[in-house]
Amino acid sequence: MSRALFDLTGQLALVTGSSQGIGFALAKGLAEAGAKVVLNGRDAAKLEAARAAIPGAVIAPFDVTDHAAVEAGIGAIEAAHGPLHILVANAGIMRRVPSVEMPPETWREVLGTNLDGVWYCCQAAGKRMVARGAGKIITICSVQSELGRPTIAPYAASKGALRMLTRTLCAEWAKSGVNVNGVAPGYYDTELTSALVNNAEFTDWLCKRVPAGRWGKVEELVGATVFLAAPASNFVHGQLIYVDGGMTAVV
Repeated sequence: MSRALFDLTGQLALVTGSSQGIGFALAKGLAEAGAKVVLNGRDAAKLEAARAAIPGAVIAPFDVTDHAAVEAGIGAIEAAHGPLHILVANAGIMRRVPSVEMPPETWREVLGTNLDGVWYCCQAAGKRMVARGAGKIITICSVQSELGRPTIAPYAASKGALRMLTRTLCAEWAKSGVNVNGVAPGYYDTELTSALVNNAEFTDWLCKRVPAGRWGKVEELVGATVFLAAPASNFVHGQLIYVDGGMTAVV
């Protein structure tokens, strides 16, 4: 019985931004739990390389910031592969600029991907799930859904907004059998954070700040994601699971 609670056999899962980093790790983990995984991103070549590493995966290249492309893309996924059971809205970007110097186009770029793109995907997948009376949506939030940091105003604003989007969609869709929850990573060693990982001063600060005393490994996000995608979480609605080595638990 306990294994069945985490079995995703027969489930179709779309993971946005999954050609590398956290998205790829989550897609691989969902596939290992039995799901058929659809990889998404803007670079078809990178998606093909990722697909080759995940048995049974398929690709769906589209830009999450383009509302029409998202609607068409999710419609095409369902036409080709059947009903979408799981959405992991992971695609996101980071731009570091002091707030007094932040160009409006940089602000809009980050919000466009991290908030608008998640909203478009949630709406397109969610309306289909609501109509069917079942589905799992997982937003990828951040410790910046809770904590601020200098030079990342649009990123922190977008991740804080995702926390409230997750709760609001829960308020609307839980009664229709759709679970909307979030996973909030802390600081992870990925392609996008390599400069910080290699910065001895920052890594020293981080290891002192985080109770676990180290950077996270992307594979350590899989358990929480599989839980939120699986039958084990059927009565879990509107929650964020912080997988952050204890960072948000302490001063």
